[in-house]
Amino acid sequence: MKMYKLIPLVFFSIILIAGCVSNKKYAELQTTYAQLRERNQELSNKYQDSQRELTGANSRVKSLEEQITSERANVTALQDALNKCLSSSNQGNVNISKLVDEINSSNKYIKQLVNAKNKSDSLNMVLTNNLTRSLSREELGDVDVQVLKGVVYISLSDNMLYKSGSYEISDKSGETLSKIAKIIKDYENYDVLIEGNTDNIPIAQTNIRNNWDLSALRASSVVQTLQNKYAVDPKRLTAGGRGEFNPIADNSTPAGKAKNRRTQIIITPKLDQFMELIGKAPEQAPK
Repeated sequence: MKMYKLIPLVFFSIILIAGCVSNKKYAELQTTYAQLRERNQELSNKYQDSQRELTGANSRVKSLEEQITSERANVTALQDALNKCLSSSNQGNVNISKLVDEINSSNKYIKQLVNAKNKSDSLNMVLTNNLTRSLSREELGDVDVQVLKGVVYISLSDNMLYKSGSYEISDKSGETLSKIAKIIKDYENYDVLIEGNTDNIPIAQTNIRNNWDLSALRASSVVQTLQNKYAVDPKRLTAGGRGEFNPIADNSTPAGKAKNRRTQIIITPKLDQFMELIGKAPEQAPK
């Protein structure tokens, strides 16, 4: 009789234990879901930011690609005109010779444009490989190097570069900046934009009005360090701040805020070199 009375109690205990296990599993699933959701948001933001960067970078080579297309069309037109000249007994040898010269000139210009674009892409890959190889494993944790459409992006973490809550360069950043400076000096035909970024927490210092000020001051500190300490030509440097308005992660989490507090060193071929090249286009054939 006593054993019969114990059966409901044992059964009830089993139900309670099963319920505890289910609740724990449910909590683990909730945590995993939250982490995956946060990671998905970060990847989505990074993808969108990369798309914006790609769009901006494409504008640098757009003129070259348009010129290449235009010159190829011009070659086709010149070839058609030459064929007509050859098929017509009324055309003189002088006109034929002139068309041949124009075709050769256009073909040479197309090759020049293509070589310029390929050279730029190749140099950027070499630049990136040289920089990545020079960084230690510890430095690579604070430095992210990417090449997007012919532009090299070096992203430096806030904790590595600056003293806490300040725009002053920290002592521990010196070795990393020296390696970046050497790369910049080795590739003297490239311009360098230093771009500061913050999270969305308002700054609370009397001498800094807002995150625009903070991001610009931090970029300026890096520029002046590269110039004064590592002898980078200041004519090649530009400092800019984007405040909190260029995030790559969700500002609702500490990890996301940390990713957004960064400084980017953007290395690009000098635009005037491309413009000069485009300006050397051969004259169009007379109509």
